[in-house]
Amino acid sequence: MHSVDDRPVTVTTEGGLPVGEYGTRLVVGVGGRAGVSVAEVCALVEETLQGAGLAPDSVTALATVEAKAGEAGIMAAAKRFGVPLLSYPAAELAAITVPHPSEGVHEAAGTASVAEAAALAGGGELLVPKRRSLAATCAVATVAAHDLRHHGDAEVVDAGAGLVDLAVNVRADTPPAWLRQRIADSLADLAAYPDGRAARAAVAARHGLPVGRVLLTAGAAEAFVLIARALGAVHPVVVHPQFTEPEAALRDAGHRVDRVVLRAEDGFRLDPAAVPEEADLVVVGNPTNPTSVLHPAADLAALARPGRILVVDEAFMDAVPGEREALAGRTDLPGLVVLRSLTKTWGLAGLRIGYVLAEPAVIAKLAAAQPLWPVSTPALVAAEACVAPAALAEAELAARRIALDREHLLAGLAEFEEVRVAGTAQGPFVLIQVAAAAEVRTRLRALGFAVRRGDTFPGLDPTWLRLAVRDRGTTGRLLQALDHALALTAR
Repeated sequence: MHSVDDRPVTVTTEGGLPVGEYGTRLVVGVGGRAGVSVAEVCALVEETLQGAGLAPDSVTALATVEAKAGEAGIMAAAKRFGVPLLSYPAAELAAITVPHPSEGVHEAAGTASVAEAAALAGGGELLVPKRRSLAATCAVATVAAHDLRHHGDAEVVDAGAGLVDLAVNVRADTPPAWLRQRIADSLADLAAYPDGRAARAAVAARHGLPVGRVLLTAGAAEAFVLIARALGAVHPVVVHPQFTEPEAALRDAGHRVDRVVLRAEDGFRLDPAAVPEEADLVVVGNPTNPTSVLHPAADLAALARPGRILVVDEAFMDAVPGEREALAGRTDLPGLVVLRSLTKTWGLAGLRIGYVLAEPAVIAKLAAAQPLWPVSTPALVAAEACVAPAALAEAELAARRIALDREHLLAGLAEFEEVRVAGTAQGPFVLIQVAAAAEVRTRLRALGFAVRRGDTFPGLDPTWLRLAVRDRGTTGRLLQALDHALALTAR
């Protein structure tokens, strides 16, 4: 999927319709003869919407085939409605079954119906079938919005004993005993208000930064809320598929959020040129959840510029051997904000501890938006402990084990013709695509394994699942269960 300037960008707030848990989107597929006028396209679309009882401002995008994306009338229609014009290759649209195919249209445009296929290309359902005027066609589809508030923990809530958790990316068998003891010892100090100075200094030393470049937060989730509320972004852009909380936080703060949606066909790799120049806040994960893709540091650095805040979520970077491609500790990039979480590698999701690395002026703005004493004493003790040299060495060993365990998982998945792994996985999780994924997920659950559904991530559809990397014994049992689930699904 492309926008008219051939950048893989999807904007999802057009017409004032929020996305995520708030509702569905309307996409209008359009086609037209060469030279079709903007007046005819707009008149047909408005008449079609009115006939279906839909308001023009409920439309979130116009869509067409690539060969028609340069038509002045169609481009101007999208501009008049205030929505993006999405374009798709003819071969991609030709693979979509449409209710009203036309052999003549197929010969001319490479697809049986430009309007219906383009409307359905986003994975929705046809609401209004193809309608025609003298020189234009249009069709309307509803596209289910992504639930930005769905996270992996929902897969295991009330799951009962014995369900192996592959839906949450927290490292298994954590926190280690020494860390639990440090946290337990801190309980004797709960009568005093938290004092974060030692932990903040320890984090600064860990990254070779001045203390003024560090802010401790109640996990990365709090950091996303602070960024959304305190930095005054006008044109925020989130690179998807990725962790949905930053977009949810931006929307909750009243922002209209644009999306850059990376494609599986490209291995979910980021092209810096895909990010709009006017974006003054860009959010990207590295390695990215859920794709497990590790973007080159140079590509991310290319996004930094004066007047823009570049937020790089490195919550899983300590699970990458050597933390290669990390930007944490860099001070040469204007507007760089790096987020780190200590909850994944150390098993502290219930404690809530993370931190922000940024320019002192940005840190000051974020700190001003925090409540008093935002991080508890036990969390501060954990932060100081987890950035100590011995802990960093332990994390590095764990990252190397994860890399080996991931290769074992990938080798096992490669044995299944029904399973596709898109991108090069470098994180502690793997994203797979499989037909009837929802049924496979349900069957895996019945066989004792919880895996993460992928369709709540913008840019992914119901054919995707995310699997946390576990030890070889657990992976072996998962692969056996997957084999059984796929066999049952194929019946």
